[in-house]
Amino acid sequence: MVTRVAVLTSGGDAPGMNAAIRAVVRSAIYHRIEVYGVYQGFEGLIAGHINPMTLGSVADIIHRGGTILRTSRSSAFATDEGRRQALDNLAQMGIEHLVVIGGNGSLRGGYDFSRLGINVIGIPATIDNDIVYTRAVGFDTAVNTALEAINRIRDTATSHGRVFIIEVMGRHCGEIALYAGVAGGAESILIPEIAPDLEQVVEKINRGTERGKLHSIIVVAEGVYPAMELQQQIEKRTGHDTRISILGHTQRGGTPTAADRIMASCMGKAAIDCIIDEQRDVVIAFREDKIHPIPLAEIVKGTKTLELDLFEIARMLSI
Repeated sequence: MVTRVAVLTSGGDAPGMNAAIRAVVRSAIYHRIEVYGVYQGFEGLIAGHINPMTLGSVADIIHRGGTILRTSRSSAFATDEGRRQALDNLAQMGIEHLVVIGGNGSLRGGYDFSRLGINVIGIPATIDNDIVYTRAVGFDTAVNTALEAINRIRDTATSHGRVFIIEVMGRHCGEIALYAGVAGGAESILIPEIAPDLEQVVEKINRGTERGKLHSIIVVAEGVYPAMELQQQIEKRTGHDTRISILGHTQRGGTPTAADRIMASCMGKAAIDCIIDEQRDVVIAFREDKIHPIPLAEIVKGTKTLELDLFEIARMLSI
């Protein structure tokens, strides 16, 4: 019979992490399982920052961004010595199961940890949405945050007849840029999965000018094309006053959307179900509106590929 489970959040924070923590804690208590919170991620696991959690520990947090357990990136946990210390800390408390809430790096860390014998259940949570086979907690909120910014910037772009470059997060995965760009009616979307075509960006701006369009919105994922250089090229080749807006970490914070809260709640409950059903080392994936536990090894060894159908829709609709 399962008696003790620990839960932690790791890596970059994502809206909805608190909803997932709440679901893990309350589902465990419902099944009379002792549940412990690990503070400051894997770093806290090594340091022994592990405390019991109660129903009151997770009261009134479902709507809050960030993570009440706090988070960190731990270089020590990447070493055998660090992982052994973490395992010893859990063993001393009689904890045999660990729920890891985080992104790709966190799940990879969890996979390496699981090879020492601890049962690791992963809950994907990252605004980048770059985990294979599943949608991640936090992505929907990040897209809506970016979309709200695009809507506001479009108003001022129209008023002043300007081109706006809006840089969003996603250095290696362009899903925030793509989804927010399509929803926001951006004229051009630049993502890491497709080589940027400056000629096409300029051509769309010029075509818009010819038919009387007063503004253009360009959404670019960070690191795809230097924003300052892009601004200079557009001004030089179109003559349009061009401004840059970098959204940065505003996309990480804020109140999670209903979609992220619901998905996180379902995933947290499913994590405890998997432990009760004696499933080991799985990630709680959300696919086709259903929960599917997938082996942790399969997740960390897979490669996420962007569905480019949406990019083609964006290209066609922005003529």
